[in-house]
Amino acid sequence: MSALLLLGLRFLSAAVLYTFIGWTLYLLWRSLQQEAGILSSRKITPLTITIQSAEQTSPTLRFTQSDVLIGRAPECDVILEDGTASAHHARLSFHHNQWWLEDLQSTNGTRLNEEFIETPAIVVNGDTIECGQTILLVNLE
Repeated sequence: MSALLLLGLRFLSAAVLYTFIGWTLYLLWRSLQQEAGILSSRKITPLTITIQSAEQTSPTLRFTQSDVLIGRAPECDVILEDGTASAHHARLSFHHNQWWLEDLQSTNGTRLNEEFIETPAIVVNGDTIECGQTILLVNLE
């Protein structure tokens, strides 16, 4: 009788073990599906910038990264050939599913639609950004 009971306990423990492994794999799969949904919702809206300046003719620039640095310095993403613009004039950054414009303590300030900004501001399609005497037209795809 004890051999039959021992065999039953072995089958029961194997069933519990396989149930635990199956449940663990199911929870991991569900967690990965949720993470994939979160990451796919974080897609960056592409941004195109057209520079309007008498001194500078530039094609339309397209960006898909989350930060775009604007200024005269060579390491900037949008390089301005304008003596009234600072080396690191402004930054466009994408977070909370929106593009934000931030002045980087530039000498002459940054304007968004002809208004000086002091705190980060949301940028929408068709906005104009003024850095010194250069005007940047923003287009969101």
